Amino acid sequence: VQLQASGGGPVQAGGSLRLSCVASGNIVSINDMGWYQQAPGKQRELVATITRSGTPIYADSVKGRFTISRDNGKNTVYLQMNSLKSEDTGVYSCNAEVRTVRGFTGTDLYWGQGTLVTVSS
Repeated sequence: VQLQASGGGPVQAGGSLRLSCVASGNIVSINDMGWYQQAPGKQRELVATITRSGTPIYADSVKGRFTISRDNGKNTVYLQMNSLKSEDTGVYSCNAEVRTVRGFTGTDLYWGQGTLVTVSS
């Protein structure tokens, strides 16, 4: 299973970006999917997660500005980032809880390689 994140880049404060993360490979189904941010010099932190049925959870710092969504048919999770701030700068990685064996409910956690978001003020 591979996860490919894209959509990062440079943006001015107040601007918007949309990140995408596509999962491919031996996938039966995907449970939770999520986005994490690693800011320069800091540990990776949760930005948002979404369940298979579409229930989101957001970090307090992004509530009202970011929206996570997914397309189960495309094994893809999105992160719409609006009103970007300089503190949103960092590498954004996606993950997914993937079921790879039919008839077995267990999942494994996979990570994408990350996409860099740079917000300038």
